[in-house]
Amino acid sequence: MALSFVRDIKPLFRASDRDEMEWAFDLWRQDDVSTAADRILERLSEGSMPCDEPWPEQDVEKFRQWVAEGTPP
Repeated sequence: MALSFVRDIKPLFRASDRDEMEWAFDLWRQDDVSTAADRILERLSEGSMPCDEPWPEQDVEKFRQWVAEGTPP
């Protein structure tokens, strides 16, 4: 089954993550995350986002797969 932003990706972002990044984009809006997906993936992969602790590798891989699938809603 293809990944979905609403079902699979949005829940990965906490309210605190959204608040922290609101100056740049809204992590709870598919259009915003899709537009910034490459930058977000880069930061997730290097462990600098979110700023308090890196995501588990399986969550980074899920985001990577969503990007590879064309960032579906």
